Amino acid sequence: MNELPSPAPLLAALPPERRDEVLRRYAEHGPLLYRRLAAVYGAMPGFGQWYDTLLGALGALHAARPRELVALDAARAADPAWFTRQHMLGYSAYTDHFGGNLRGVEERIGHLQTLGVTYLHLLPFLRARAGENDGGFAVASFDEIEPALGTMDDLEHLCLRLRRAGISLCADFVLNHVADDHPWARAAAAGDLGKRDFFHVFPDRTLPDRHERTLAQVFPDAAPGNFTFVPALGGWVWTTFYPYQWDLNYANPDVLAEIVGALLRLANRGVEAFRLDSTAFLWKREGTGSMNQPEVHALLQALRAIVAIVAPGVLLKAEAIVPTRELPAYLGTPEAPECHLAYHSTLMAAGWAALAEQDADLPRRVIARTPALPDAASWLTYVRCHDDIGWKILADEAGSSERLAQVARFFHGADGSFAAGVGFQSGAHVQVPATNGMAAALAGFETAAGPLARELALRRLLLVYGLACAFGGMPLVYMGDELGMGNDHAYRDDPARAHDTRWVQRPLLDAGRLALRDDAEAWTGRVFRALRALVEERRACPSLAAGQARALVDAGDPAVLGLARGDAFLALFNFSARPVVARPAGVHGWPAEVELEPWGMRWLQRAPAAPGAAP
Repeated sequence: MNELPSPAPLLAALPPERRDEVLRRYAEHGPLLYRRLAAVYGAMPGFGQWYDTLLGALGALHAARPRELVALDAARAADPAWFTRQHMLGYSAYTDHFGGNLRGVEERIGHLQTLGVTYLHLLPFLRARAGENDGGFAVASFDEIEPALGTMDDLEHLCLRLRRAGISLCADFVLNHVADDHPWARAAAAGDLGKRDFFHVFPDRTLPDRHERTLAQVFPDAAPGNFTFVPALGGWVWTTFYPYQWDLNYANPDVLAEIVGALLRLANRGVEAFRLDSTAFLWKREGTGSMNQPEVHALLQALRAIVAIVAPGVLLKAEAIVPTRELPAYLGTPEAPECHLAYHSTLMAAGWAALAEQDADLPRRVIARTPALPDAASWLTYVRCHDDIGWKILADEAGSSERLAQVARFFHGADGSFAAGVGFQSGAHVQVPATNGMAAALAGFETAAGPLARELALRRLLLVYGLACAFGGMPLVYMGDELGMGNDHAYRDDPARAHDTRWVQRPLLDAGRLALRDDAEAWTGRVFRALRALVEERRACPSLAAGQARALVDAGDPAVLGLARGDAFLALFNFSARPVVARPAGVHGWPAEVELEPWGMRWLQRAPAAPGAAP
């Protein structure tokens, strides 16, 4: 199976003017696509016919791709590192909380442009399960919009408006599971054996119990266990997250083909990036945690190759909340690229932990363990998101659960802490509870009494955002952080949400605060102006492009993180409540001493050294 099959099925549906370019892309990316799919599915009867059918479907999807998007593909294929530059800035929001619906999001484009956003991640907007749906992540249809949010026509119109404003739309695309009322699940429950094989169904508890010996539990309080008995199926279904989210069986190649088709149909409507949700869980193997298995990476590399052939203007982003050592695999290698972007979740958690410990040890350890990026790849660096902060991903760097538990206690307000976070999965059996809360609340805005306390909270907020902006990747602003919005405790009054503290960081955009955005005297205006200034400083600094070299610098104090990018940029971060004199060691051309105020940050820049010049 080493010989690349004929591209004839791929080309059959294409108009003549597109064939040469698609043939060139297939020659470049087809060998990896075929090797990866053959490695996973090649031993199955009928693999060759299935592969030809897949190629035919890909050709038809490319033939349906609008001309404007084909032109975008060509421009980005000619500049594959377009998204790694220092001007890139992400923004993440729920559609209804940000604009009410997709049409309302259009009305907020001006706000995004003022902040400098080039990439908008709208959290799930596809039609979700009726009733409880995990905030939209229990998808009932990949081809319909949640009715309250609009229609597919609205999506296409929004994509067009954003594209013309220089902003790429990113959509959530859940890979691991679908809702129990998705057509595939309904068909399986109605007796369709083909669709039953889209899921992992077991007749009794024998195999589930064997798997459970090595599986972790994502939501041990709200949804214990990884399997759910479904009477209509007469068996136990694998449900990693919630009982109403049925895990897809990627050992069945038809599942992959259907998922690929769903993603590319959305790409043809104008979606330019996909946050691939729950990537680590795609392949199940007894005796393991059924996470990060080799087949996961084979399938993601195949998906990257498909996108490179059919829609190379599209980005794939891995949502893999895993320890630092397991992160690089989701970006792949130059010979086998995987996702274009991956969340650097350990850096995010380490930045917050440094505030709690008043020590930069954990971010230093995370940065030291983070390898250089492959070409045309980038980290997604962030401060907060719709989900919890799971401190356990820092287990390698922290060395003990008690250390991380102390960080969690700090952010839940213990021992006079400035933070106003809320615990998550904090039952008696949990060693290290996770933390929820808006960035402003975690930085101390909610507990601040008086101007000085608010000033220190702002410094802490800028400190963690400064780390995200300087590290090397695409920084992401979570909706409301730019306005200093705090926790939303109204979820406690909603019976459908009261059990899930993650809703504390899912507020509606505060129209009152938005109206004060440009008021220099208002606290909201101060936050917005400060964050925007940080974004502008980053935009003007080529050393902060994702691919520039990164190095730790000893600053002479355990509370200070020194981070150099290339030879023209040095950032110093004081993660303590005391003033510090940083003394960057072994770095030529920088000041020998730099004063940092409590929770202060300094970015130093100089002209890059001329080639061949002495240091």
